[in-house]
Amino acid sequence: MNKPNDLVPIEINLNPSEADLLNESFLAMMGGAIQTILTGMFGGNTIPVRIAGTRQQVDSFKKALGNEARYLKSMKRYGLDKPETLKTKAQLDRAVKNFERETGIKWPFK
Repeated sequence: MNKPNDLVPIEINLNPSEADLLNESFLAMMGGAIQTILTGMFGGNTIPVRIAGTRQQVDSFKKALGNEARYLKSMKRYGLDKPETLKTKAQLDRAVKNFERETGIKWPFK
């Protein structure tokens, strides 16, 4: 039984059905979940996360998410056109491409 202040984990399934992939609500849920996770990484409220998928899918998700956070931090610290930010953007692009290849899911942020 959950305690009143226990948080329900965000659940992300990296093996959605074909119908889910074509469903806007699935893509909106995915984007919202990632946004919530990133907010927690930047000092907001953290919520437990449960990710379902193969080892490669989960690893590619973690790498894309980590690179997304590094890019946002770099953008905030240096601005958009500095070499440091451009380097993190290139790393993010590679991680996103790998995530999309592993899962067949489009990364919700571009």
